[in-house]
Amino acid sequence: RQAYVELRAPVGNGIDFKVGVFDTIVGYESLESGNNPNYTRSYGFSIEPQTHTGLLATYRFCDCFSMSAGVANTVGPTINQRAFYNMAESYKTYMGSLAFTAPESWGFLAGSTLYGGVVNGYHDSWEGTTTSWYAGTTVATPITGLKVGASFDWLNINNSYLSYDDSDDFAWAIAGYLSWQATEKLSLHGRVDYVEDRAEALVSGSQYDTAKIFALTGTIQYDLWQNVISRLEVRWDHSANGQPLFGGTDGYYSGGDLKNAVLIAGNIIYKF
Repeated sequence: RQAYVELRAPVGNGIDFKVGVFDTIVGYESLESGNNPNYTRSYGFSIEPQTHTGLLATYRFCDCFSMSAGVANTVGPTINQRAFYNMAESYKTYMGSLAFTAPESWGFLAGSTLYGGVVNGYHDSWEGTTTSWYAGTTVATPITGLKVGASFDWLNINNSYLSYDDSDDFAWAIAGYLSWQATEKLSLHGRVDYVEDRAEALVSGSQYDTAKIFALTGTIQYDLWQNVISRLEVRWDHSANGQPLFGGTDGYYSGGDLKNAVLIAGNIIYKF
């Protein structure tokens, strides 16, 4: 999925470069399933960029503070894709982020992180430009093994043909995370997230009738052996404004009548 060259320039503390195809700089959850606290992804993850083709530079001012800045072909994940339709092929995507890590002197908060980033550029799916804003944090607690986290995503789409009122369309999502390392092998993870979509980012036709979805996810993880983890997960999704968004046999525009969805999933992951 990624294919890049890493370089380091001896300027100050050193500037690290990635040249090629690399993961996006925004988001609480990773594209790597085994590195996430849950098996399923949040709605915020679903409206974020994924990968880019370009150049990314990262500079660490000290152990606590770093920043990244980059330029890429497009927001979309297609390798070497260029802007087209009504955009010049030379139109580029720009991105930047800031990260703070709490120092050891902060006591139980040591290692907690605060992160913010933005990506703006051409996106093929909407034949126009998009801007993704992201803020996220992971906070350690006085309880051994317990961490909490939160994330916020805002996606703005600048495309006049999509909007029925000739203004920008958007989707936004918020999520909260709770993780507890109960034993050396057993950990418990919970997530609550909410999204509003009026840009067809997730739901077709949502620019006319804003989709609102609430979700609860609970995951039990057990590390079977070295590099092998097992998970049991239960997820409930609910249409917060009464739209039947989850299929069914009859109802809303003959597209179904289900306002809730429940998922029970089990998986085993081997980490190389």
